[in-house]
Amino acid sequence: MNPSTLVLVGTTKGAFVLSSDDAREEWTVDGPHFPGEAVYSMAFDQRAGRSRLLVGVHSNHWGATIRFSDDLGRSWSGPERQAIRFPESSGLSLAQVWQLLPGRAEEPDVVWAGVEPAALFRSDDGGESWAPVQGLLEHEHRPRWMPGGGGLCLHTIVLDPANPDRMAIAISTAGFYRTDDGGATWQPRNAGVRCVFLPDKYPEFGQCVHKVTHHRSRPERLFLQNHWGLYRSDDWGDSWQDIANGVPSDFGFAIQAHPHDPDTVYIIPIQSDEFRVVAGAQLRVYRTRDAGATWGALDAGLPQEHAFESVLRDGLAVDTHRRAGVYFGTRSGKLYASNDDGERWTTLADALPPICCVKTAVLAPT
Repeated sequence: MNPSTLVLVGTTKGAFVLSSDDAREEWTVDGPHFPGEAVYSMAFDQRAGRSRLLVGVHSNHWGATIRFSDDLGRSWSGPERQAIRFPESSGLSLAQVWQLLPGRAEEPDVVWAGVEPAALFRSDDGGESWAPVQGLLEHEHRPRWMPGGGGLCLHTIVLDPANPDRMAIAISTAGFYRTDDGGATWQPRNAGVRCVFLPDKYPEFGQCVHKVTHHRSRPERLFLQNHWGLYRSDDWGDSWQDIANGVPSDFGFAIQAHPHDPDTVYIIPIQSDEFRVVAGAQLRVYRTRDAGATWGALDAGLPQEHAFESVLRDGLAVDTHRRAGVYFGTRSGKLYASNDDGERWTTLADALPPICCVKTAVLAPT
């Protein structure tokens, strides 16, 4: 088998790399890398001729750091402790690396990291050294940001492919923020998103955003999964509208845009914030093909009884093949895959440690 497709799986006990060819029917599993360490973020960077695997790991002994490999995990570089450090004057220290994202193609050495306590870090050397984005680190709202159940984490980074000065981030529980000046200033963009646990249900900030996604061909159209609430914005977050039409629950974590169609999005609804299993204990992925006007269940090959499963915010991913592969992992260690846009599902692994994140890469020809 000539590997062309990677599925990167971070778990509470290490990282796994699954590889397959274009057909995505037979898979090889490699791992665990960093056995016993929690992996909440992974990314694969193919810009500038790299084949770099980036991993955010958390050791009970050394704490959180970022390691990288240029040979698909046969060897690893980067410090064992704290690749990311807050300025001493901030009084903050790194707890977790929640997100790793290679930058735009025209900035081939830029990599972004979202961390806890909520902050955005930038690397200008492919992920080897890091510096904080001061405009967000020193934001006037920071003293009033409150941690969610998973901590005060910056878990989502959204880049505008058309405008290098615009990007956005999501923080639990601060909400969605956008910069239009390259990170110098950041404005909350939460109009229309409910905050069910506050007296003011529609505050300027304080929402518990769980995940945001979009398609690069229409970057101003954003889809947001909230702590209760499913939304779409058509103006880069200036306003949001409810699109929870026909889904069994508008609570959930994972949301992912289709790689080729900006109107197609996948979600995995969760029963409630008190009972965090898939709705009705039926393991179903829901898909919209009309930007949230309607939703349909995809369940062929998935268990439909007694499926007391949960999927975390980064536990759902798609690849970029013409017929998209869709993948998700559960907190019980099961990894599911579809090689046909979600129409039919197979089990890739059923006994991994609890799955924290799933990412994909389609390898460039060599």
